[in-house]
Amino acid sequence: MVGIDEAGFGPILGPLVVSSSTFSLPRQLLASDLWQVLRKSVGNRRKHLAGRLLIADSKKAYSKSLGIMGLERTVLAALRCLGTEPATLTELLMVLCPTCIERLRGYPWHKGADEGCLSTDIGDARIASAVFADDLSANGMGLLELKSDCLDVAYYNKMVSVVKNKASVLFTATAGLIDRAFSRFGGDDLQVMVDRQGGRTHYRKVLQRMFPGMDLTILRESQAVSSYELRAAGKRMRLHFTVGADDRFLPVSLASMVSKYIRELLIGDMNRYFAGFDADLKPTAGYWTDGLRFIEDLKTNLPHVQVDSNQLIRCR
Repeated sequence: MVGIDEAGFGPILGPLVVSSSTFSLPRQLLASDLWQVLRKSVGNRRKHLAGRLLIADSKKAYSKSLGIMGLERTVLAALRCLGTEPATLTELLMVLCPTCIERLRGYPWHKGADEGCLSTDIGDARIASAVFADDLSANGMGLLELKSDCLDVAYYNKMVSVVKNKASVLFTATAGLIDRAFSRFGGDDLQVMVDRQGGRTHYRKVLQRMFPGMDLTILRESQAVSSYELRAAGKRMRLHFTVGADDRFLPVSLASMVSKYIRELLIGDMNRYFAGFDADLKPTAGYWTDGLRFIEDLKTNLPHVQVDSNQLIRCR
């Protein structure tokens, strides 16, 4: 089962990040509530975790008061289940999205990505990771992969200029992760759960355009879920574009947290860079109203700082 979700589709500043999490599980658990199955090691609410990992829609997992601590603990513990312990942003991206690293080096605010340490409590993350891994194993499950596609601002703008539509940019990134899942894990029963964006219910044409060599069957198209089966080279997968998938399916929630964690780290780099010129500059999360405020603050307070607007501001 693969879950796919994004963070940063709406903002004017900062990257758009799309991520996937891939689990193996017994067929009989496909329709189960995985939070209940894995209740010894995970929970989907911040309260009463009692040392367990929080896996939830990133909008619930993240808060301004707590910052990225909850996201970081979960993402790094999950990565440890995969045998890796990144200590810096560059090491994190080397695991999740190595293709974006060279692009990010061209931004003045990301030049310290090799140096700053990820700040989670390593001992706590290791304990939580071990409990999670044991719980997965006890239920015949496994975490197979975490991957991301991080579209930094300049790259995002370039893609929008080509496809002329930001929704198409998001779907292209999503399709890339779907294709990776099919190539690596396609078989008798690959289920891909995607959090639906916008009001679209019909995906046949865009799927045929993205996957021209596959045979496609429409299984269901409704206001709640649109499901398809794709076959090629003796393999098949089922895709489910579901409203509220980031709240309903644990793999989608984990993908949501990975995307949000990467985005918040990169937005943090940007805020720290400009605060280095003016400590009183109010930071931003990059969403439209406050993002526009931040842009005006830069013009007013830091007119002497040269900024490449194509690296800072996303096109509409």
